[in-house]
Amino acid sequence: MKNANRIFIVVIIIAVLVIIGVVFAVGRNGSGPAATTQSGTPVIELVDMNLLLNKPAPDFTLTDKNGVKRRLSDLRGKTVVLFFNEGLMCYPACWNQMAQLSSDMRLNTDTVVSYSVVVDSVANWGPAIAQMPELAKAAVLYDTDSAISKKYGMLKATSSMHYGMFPGHTYIVVDPSGIVRYVFDDPRMAINNDKLVEEVQNLQISK
Repeated sequence: MKNANRIFIVVIIIAVLVIIGVVFAVGRNGSGPAATTQSGTPVIELVDMNLLLNKPAPDFTLTDKNGVKRRLSDLRGKTVVLFFNEGLMCYPACWNQMAQLSSDMRLNTDTVVSYSVVVDSVANWGPAIAQMPELAKAAVLYDTDSAISKKYGMLKATSSMHYGMFPGHTYIVVDPSGIVRYVFDDPRMAINNDKLVEEVQNLQISK
């Protein structure tokens, strides 16, 4: 009887591992059902974020924490820094990165704007801000249906700890004409402001 129970348990464990393996493989290969926005519009997911380089940045409209809609194309004439990240679940690394990005005056000027893009809902940010008050000043855009993260290939970032589900820790720099000039995916989850400032300055020099 004991042997029968052990065999049953082993079979169950194997079955669970097989199911997990299939789900993981589907996520890696992108062979699951087509992604859609909340309105049901199909989203074409970019397979490699580096394909963005030297091409027009996909336009988007996302809402900030005050309910204001921000459209990327409205920022033409300015250099735009976008930080796609795992959001609230990534504590404390992403929280620190978002807070530091928004508080760095070198990356938030009359000619440079910086936004963090997360797939969280704004409604979940109250407790986080209570825990880290400086997070309240972070300029965050909410990609709640992950549509923009998919368009930019962010859910397949090497740095993502939840591949296919959440962005990793990736920076995009868009020049004043709307062209992507820099893509940096950082598995180290470091503060990369100095590197971003260097890239922004290089763009300004090359104008």
